Amino acid sequence: MKKLFFFLAIVAMAVWTITGCTSKPETDDNVNNFRIKRGTNLSHWLSQSEERGDERRQHIQEDDFERLEQLGFDFVRIPIDEVQFWDEEGNQLPEAWELLTNALHLAAKHHLRAIVDLHIIRSHYFNAANEGGASANTLFTSEEAQQNLIHMWYELSDVLRDFCTDSVAYEFMNEPVADDHEQWNQLVAKVHKALREREPQRTLVVGSNRWQGYETMKYLKVPEGDKNIVLSFHYYNPMILTHYGAWWTPIGKYKGKVNYPGILVSKEDYEAAPDSLKPELEPYLTQEWNIDRIRQDFKDAIEVAKRYNLQLFCGEWGVYEPVDRELAYKWYKDMLSVFDEFNIAWTTWCYDADFGFWDQKKNDYKDKPLVDLLMGAKGLEKE
Repeated sequence: MKKLFFFLAIVAMAVWTITGCTSKPETDDNVNNFRIKRGTNLSHWLSQSEERGDERRQHIQEDDFERLEQLGFDFVRIPIDEVQFWDEEGNQLPEAWELLTNALHLAAKHHLRAIVDLHIIRSHYFNAANEGGASANTLFTSEEAQQNLIHMWYELSDVLRDFCTDSVAYEFMNEPVADDHEQWNQLVAKVHKALREREPQRTLVVGSNRWQGYETMKYLKVPEGDKNIVLSFHYYNPMILTHYGAWWTPIGKYKGKVNYPGILVSKEDYEAAPDSLKPELEPYLTQEWNIDRIRQDFKDAIEVAKRYNLQLFCGEWGVYEPVDRELAYKWYKDMLSVFDEFNIAWTTWCYDADFGFWDQKKNDYKDKPLVDLLMGAKGLEKE
């Protein structure tokens, strides 16, 4: 009998390592146990990256998951792009699929839940407007493009559905940019219905329109009666601080001084700025930015989550690496305080890229004070 018990224990452990859970809880309302607190994005690996072959294979490995576990993170968000998983004819590209499934196994091994985030697809890129390719965003005007999105998730589900619903969630679209909020609501309903027919208990992460903005959460129509949904928003405000010097956004061209908290740009710095930038800078001349402003910005998202009784999640937030660190830390502290106050889960943007804290090439921290700040936040001690 003891030998049988030992054998069953080993089998259960193996199942947990593979799928991320030992058992699927039976509840009257079919609500799973996908609960999250603090994490980070494994960005610029299976998304927004030209790495392939050995370079891509070596980018994220088991020691990364082990490190995140030891630091006290409890989950990761894994952005993936269509171009890495399917060629232009829709054929699967095997290496990326292998890397993703292996990452999910490693996450489970190191007690990390995971959100698989379909970040960029050929019919929709969130930053197209700033990079001159907005006309390529056909998702909200093309039925074919929408069916392609659903088909991609069918194929992802075919591969990922055996991972425990307590451990792996799907974010079927990153930062939608629809001209009309109802276009996004209709697509949410369509993709939700398609996925629920296949995976009724999988957690789906659903964000708001217009770059998952906090200010558009009030327009989001959440599928009624589904408790296996996490509501997501992103927050990088004030952009003049978080994206100071960022080449891909207009405000990143500003070279003057930035303050935080308080009024971000002085009148003198505004006058010294190029005329072309002054329309971008004007709001920062009069608006005061501090923890109260952040709290107020989050209000709509918090109220929507309460209305639907769903978990709220800030899927992206962070400060561009070249920004003055002391200024950045003040903002991080305020953000963490508000997250803690309202029990908002979060993933920093990001782990090891240009908003991150880890340097893969040096195999060392590039911003250890930031890690200490993130892990030492009040109310977020490792359980």
